[in-house]
Amino acid sequence: MATRATLRRFGLPLGLLAALLVVIAMNAQRGDVDWDAVEIATHHVRGTVHYVTGQGGNIGLSIGEDGVIMIDDQFAPLTDRIVAAIREISNGDIRFLINTHVHGDHTGGNENLGRMGILILAQDRVRVRLAKSLPEVALPTLTYSEDITVHLNGEEVHVFPVPASHTDGDSVIYFKDSDVMMVGDVFRTVAFPVIDRNNGGTLTGTVETLGIIAGRAGVATQIVPGHGIVSTREDVIEFRDMVIDVADRVSDLVDQGMTYEQVTAANPTAMYEAKWGSPERFLTAVYEELNGGD
Repeated sequence: MATRATLRRFGLPLGLLAALLVVIAMNAQRGDVDWDAVEIATHHVRGTVHYVTGQGGNIGLSIGEDGVIMIDDQFAPLTDRIVAAIREISNGDIRFLINTHVHGDHTGGNENLGRMGILILAQDRVRVRLAKSLPEVALPTLTYSEDITVHLNGEEVHVFPVPASHTDGDSVIYFKDSDVMMVGDVFRTVAFPVIDRNNGGTLTGTVETLGIIAGRAGVATQIVPGHGIVSTREDVIEFRDMVIDVADRVSDLVDQGMTYEQVTAANPTAMYEAKWGSPERFLTAVYEELNGGD
């Protein structure tokens, strides 16, 4: 896989470097996948809410007498197996598919599900971005820029757009009666935040959105991240505080006139890497935003 150092030797602007790192990471996740070997598993969270793991982002489900609400859909080669897994826990129709954001590991099955007649919902900007690469049938039919509520399976399902964070089209879905929140890739338990500036993501919005999630969640709320394990409000607060601390450290270094290479050499994420892994993509985006651009 290409590294930041390799790419920098070619003199790439930092903004383009950040975009390439996101694309490289997503391609690595999809890679030369043996799709038949991917394990598809369903997990019950609470009440009507389940989630599906496989290859890509977590898929949320509300299961009940009225049918199925589906949150995100992973990659196209997995659609049949994902639908089969859903059929094992529900014989109801998939009524709605809600995309939490634009990335292919969350929207790759849109075309397949759209051809099944399933209504796709997402933020306005998700449709705009997907329209650049996908056919009409894969695009959200119903888009929104303000909070909406879906009433199904005895649930009040609150869908609300959040500030530009992971991307500029992020949404959070809260199943009020089950007290479960699906938050997409703004929060993850397996890595530092990915702030995709190429798709409108921002550091400032990431901090704000994590605060919104923590503020809307209760002590007992179960929070399903875009990647990783079911978490609590306290986990989100810890994640937000880490982002703020790293941003403050990088800001101090930027104020001292340090280059990106000097900032990374100062290792402002050292105390967090044991838990969240490589900081490369995160630091690239943080430095770029705090340094005022490329």
